[in-house]
Amino acid sequence: MAAATDRSISLPAEVPPVTTGDWYQPPVGVSWQWQLLVDDDRPLNIAHEADIYNIDLFNTPVSTIRSLQAAGRRVICYFSAGTYENYRQDRDQFTDTDLGDGLKDWPNERWLDIRSANVQRIMTERLDLAVEKGCDAVEPDNVQGYLEPTGFALSAEHQLAYNRFIANHARQRGLGVGLKNDLEQVEALVDYYDFSINEQCFQYNECDLLLPFIQAGKPVLHAEYPGEEGGFSRSDNSVEALCDAANKLQFSTLVLPVELDDSFRVACQNQ
Repeated sequence: MAAATDRSISLPAEVPPVTTGDWYQPPVGVSWQWQLLVDDDRPLNIAHEADIYNIDLFNTPVSTIRSLQAAGRRVICYFSAGTYENYRQDRDQFTDTDLGDGLKDWPNERWLDIRSANVQRIMTERLDLAVEKGCDAVEPDNVQGYLEPTGFALSAEHQLAYNRFIANHARQRGLGVGLKNDLEQVEALVDYYDFSINEQCFQYNECDLLLPFIQAGKPVLHAEYPGEEGGFSRSDNSVEALCDAANKLQFSTLVLPVELDDSFRVACQNQ
């Protein structure tokens, strides 16, 4: 493990967004594909007609990223910015004090103390890796820990500071950056992020909270998972109604399996 982290170091919440530079900024209505689970049984499916492919930062070879870009796709690279995953190549860089409580539905993950200077350093190195691999943009996940039982006393201000830190460091490296969920802070963060990635806003009746992105000319890359409790079914009528509602909001909506393994896919732009 690395040396103990100095918790007295904190990030300022009130910092301006990086606005100068050159990075990928997708338009409203852009099409996309999201596949994070890739293995021998389910290789990455590169046959979808989509402007953007959202794929795993660590597990995707540079050759795959280059092939997608040569075919005219843009590549978003996923990593978790708010949780520790015990199977990642940089796992030994986290200290014991960086690690909080486990995630209910993800036994291999624990919440991170986003106030930690060590955690912040590791995340900038992940952004460096995204640059090295040639990603066009990044999806930092799990950036709403202040609302979760993390084991840490995280506040909304801590989360805003961290999320702005991640966004600004991404843009400084020439990477577009997407805000994953964290709907309660959309209005405070929309200027810092180039797009939103959202799961299940229709299921939880909270899609209106994403409209500041559309109003700013930035896309909402949105996914719904049929069969989840309180959600919708995969019946034709149910999917058609969902897509009609999503298209009216100008969301880029996909109907996907919650495992994100490409076992089925409906793109609402094609309905």
